Amino acid sequence: MLVVVRRPHTEFSLNGDVPTKLIQSLVSEYGPDNVRIEEDDMMNVEDMDWYKEEKAKDTPGRALHFYRKLKGMTQPELAAMLGTTKQFISNLENDRKPISRIMAKKLSEIFNVPASRFI
Repeated sequence: MLVVVRRPHTEFSLNGDVPTKLIQSLVSEYGPDNVRIEEDDMMNVEDMDWYKEEKAKDTPGRALHFYRKLKGMTQPELAAMLGTTKQFISNLENDRKPISRIMAKKLSEIFNVPASRFI
């Protein structure tokens, strides 16, 4: 919501969730002709096409790749921590192999994120 108050030599605006009492006070003080209220034409991001496209690309493997890079780890380093091979990590990141619940739990502990991020 946007509230704009205009008076000669004075203009100010409020953005965000403006309390009703404050709006009523402004209208009372400055008059209804000097206060303009605009409702935001906001759209839920989950309803936007670009978000849906990006969400479709969001796979467990991409999440694993993201968190590994974020932590500055290489595939061999992560493989050593998990007791597996670099090739196995590569297969997980490229969605050639699914991430098991047990592996997701281990990854969640390493990266300190929910296990559901990898399933």
